Amino acid sequence: MKENIKYAIEGILFAAGEPVKAAKLAAVLDCGVKDVENAVGELKEEYERDKRGFNIIDISEGYQICSRPEYYTYIQEILGEQRLQPLSNAAMEALAIIAYKQPVTRGQIEEIRGVNSDGCVNRLYERGLIEEKGRLDAPGRPILYVTTDTFLRCFGLKDPRDLPPLDLSRLDTESAQGVQLEIEGENAEADA
Repeated sequence: MKENIKYAIEGILFAAGEPVKAAKLAAVLDCGVKDVENAVGELKEEYERDKRGFNIIDISEGYQICSRPEYYTYIQEILGEQRLQPLSNAAMEALAIIAYKQPVTRGQIEEIRGVNSDGCVNRLYERGLIEEKGRLDAPGRPILYVTTDTFLRCFGLKDPRDLPPLDLSRLDTESAQGVQLEIEGENAEADA
C-alpha cells in the first residue's frame, strides 16, 4: 500500500469534499503522519507542475482538495450563478471581532461594535463561518462563538493563528486609543 499512499490520499480527499485531518489519514492508511505529509507534498507538486484544475490546501491540521481559483469563472459557468450575497460591512466587522478574539460572546461583539449584532451573528452562523463553542461561565451562560473550517477555507488560512496582526495605526487616533485601552485592560485582567 505504501507505493499507492498518495493516490489513496487523493481519492479520500476527493470523496470527502471537506477537510480531513492528517492524523486520520495516517490512521486509515496505517502509516505515519510524516508519510501523509510527504505524499501530500508530492501531490501538491504534481498539481502545480501540471497546472491541474484543483489543488490541495492545508486547513486545520489536515487537507482538502479545492478547485484552483484561476478556473473559477469556467466552473461558475457550468454550475450556474450560485453565488451568495457578499457579507455586509457590519457582518465583516463582527467576523473580524470573532476571528481575533475567539471564543467571544454576542455581548462582547456588541460591546466592541457599539451596536446590536444579532443579525450579523445569525448571518455568519447560517453561512457556516462561525459556530458555537460552549458557554461562558457567567450569568445567563452566553454562547461562545469561534470561526470554522469554512472561514479558514474562505480566507485561505491554515489556522486561526495565521491571521495577520492587527494594524492599529490605520485607525483614527481616538479609535486607536480606545482599542489600545481595551487591549491593555484585558492584559491587566489576564495578569491578575
